[in-house]
Amino acid sequence: MSSPVATMNAPVFTVGYWVRKTNRGSRAPAARISIFNAGGNLVKPQTLPAVDNVSMLRDQNLIPLSRQHQHALALCVRIDRAIHAGELATGPWQAEIQQIYEQEIGTHFAAEEKELFPAALRCAELKPLVDELTAEHNALRDYFSRAGGRELRIEDLQAFSNKLSAHIRKEERQLFEQMQKLMRPEELAALGVALDEELKNASQTCALPAAATRLRAKTELSGP
Repeated sequence: MSSPVATMNAPVFTVGYWVRKTNRGSRAPAARISIFNAGGNLVKPQTLPAVDNVSMLRDQNLIPLSRQHQHALALCVRIDRAIHAGELATGPWQAEIQQIYEQEIGTHFAAEEKELFPAALRCAELKPLVDELTAEHNALRDYFSRAGGRELRIEDLQAFSNKLSAHIRKEERQLFEQMQKLMRPEELAALGVALDEELKNASQTCALPAAATRLRAKTELSGP
């Protein structure tokens, strides 16, 4: 689990992971967001929406991708919270979206397209799903590009959040599950090695959000 981060500025969040080991594999990481105040004290831990149902067991070779999925879901949660609170300033959010793409998501997409999707395509029944996911990558890249140019409006940010979270859940609930059922253990192990190699250049640090994009506790939004 990630360690609390103290700051002298606005409250920040960290994301921690708990992975339950079983003799069949590992549960997909369950993420919690922890909010800390200016003194570094815990304000409110919150569990992120699950990327899959509670009965899903994640093969250990796919867990690095699931962990990065949780980072992206944390971004979606904060965007949704800010929109519902009426406190979304588009500039800082687009800067953070650009940053997370450059630090992690760009590498994540490339690793999936180079290693994960070709492995899935060895199972003919997965081709329609892989085609859908590839098209979604292209659509999401357009949002990331527009964020880099500071072209997204509030409604675009909401659409981006919806599309990104739906894409993640489709990969977790459909693609990963089917690959685990259809691929042999040695094939999954080889895929895991290849993914580790492709993901090694992704940032290993959790970028802290700016004051304008930090996750606020519900009490901050609703008042006393």
